[in-house]
Amino acid sequence: MLSNMNKLLLTLSLITLCFSSIQVAHASQTNEEIVPYNVSKLIVLKIEATINPAISNYLKVELARPVEDDSSLFIVKVNTPGGLVSTTKSMITTIGESNHPVIIWVTPEGASATSAGAIIASAAHGLVMNRGTNIGAATPVGLGEDIKESDGRNKAVNDLTALVKSLSTTRGRNGEAFSNMISTAASYPAQEALKLGIIDGITSNLDDIRALLQGKVLTIKGKKRLIQFAQVIETEERTMDIGLRILNIVADPTTAYILFILGAALLYFEFQSPGGLVAGGIGSFFLLLSGLAFQVLPLNVGAILLMVAGIVLLILEVFVTSYGLLALSGLACLTGGSLFLFRHDNSFITVQYPVIYSTLLGVATCIAIITFIFLRKTPRMEFYTHHNQAAEILKVLEKEGEFYLYQVKVGGEIWKARSSKEFVIGDKVTVEQKQQDTFILEIV
Repeated sequence: MLSNMNKLLLTLSLITLCFSSIQVAHASQTNEEIVPYNVSKLIVLKIEATINPAISNYLKVELARPVEDDSSLFIVKVNTPGGLVSTTKSMITTIGESNHPVIIWVTPEGASATSAGAIIASAAHGLVMNRGTNIGAATPVGLGEDIKESDGRNKAVNDLTALVKSLSTTRGRNGEAFSNMISTAASYPAQEALKLGIIDGITSNLDDIRALLQGKVLTIKGKKRLIQFAQVIETEERTMDIGLRILNIVADPTTAYILFILGAALLYFEFQSPGGLVAGGIGSFFLLLSGLAFQVLPLNVGAILLMVAGIVLLILEVFVTSYGLLALSGLACLTGGSLFLFRHDNSFITVQYPVIYSTLLGVATCIAIITFIFLRKTPRMEFYTHHNQAAEILKVLEKEGEFYLYQVKVGGEIWKARSSKEFVIGDKVTVEQKQQDTFILEIV
């Protein structure tokens, strides 16, 4: 009898111990430590353009920039029609690696976070919208049209659907609604987005955001932080500098595509009629800009290449008659390279703009003085007609009366010329004069 009683007591003790272990484990899971995050400063960023490398660099540098204390909260005003998927993923990573809360605010009224903007919004620690705004329509498309190939489209849709669902669920938002933005191009106005749990609230000013976030728990880099605002809050707005503003204009997909086509066309003309180098120089400048816009070239690499190209073009101006076009292209390359240099989240060394402006002004002044002296010492007619300069027959055109018409290259330029003598392609000739009121040279 005693033995059975001991067995019963032992069994009850084991059951009690098991239940106690389960409760302790559950308590450790549910009562995860929540660390207060005391906000004393609001840093406001603004995205009012397509999602491009300039916007990505702007966000990355600002989030990585050292702050006076660890109590800063970033509010990113968003109004974007979308942009590049590769840049979007880079910005998502930037937000995920931030040590500070990042709140996406779709504002002002009439604004939208569509396509890439909606995907980025899914990664924000907090997401709010102004009245009269919308979010969604994030189905991936090609440049100006829908992706037609079924396999490529399915891969892109499935990849982005899984991404936004994972991100939004991690932030405690409606993952299904976000995935519908990708799979069915769903778009939601602010009121509906709030009802479906897509956003955290509807706000019209910074005070509304403070009231909404006060006492809210946000997960930042895997740790739960309780947002608490100080009595006095400092607000700082940080805008893009002039270098990123220029890149932001260039990085528009349509502008970047046009620059690429122009650059390729100019290089083609240079290869077709080599020697002038004007088309090749300007085309190289356009291609480098398009490479930065398409994010094929990192900003620092592209900046260095632009500066090297600028120096080469300035040197070529000395040897090739371009009437200043090579010099202007060189100055543009140097300016762009100087403004885009030192763009890295781990590098806070920057060249001050007064130094850049004074240096470029000095270079431009030297070129202007040299050009002025050259023009004063060169006879006007000789400068425009290449008098007594050597030329080469490029093409035999036709015979007009007693004269033969040719296409010649002289001083890196292509001219139409005529002569009473008959020449063949490749012959070396000399420019005698230019016909009155025409652009036809006399050659002998």
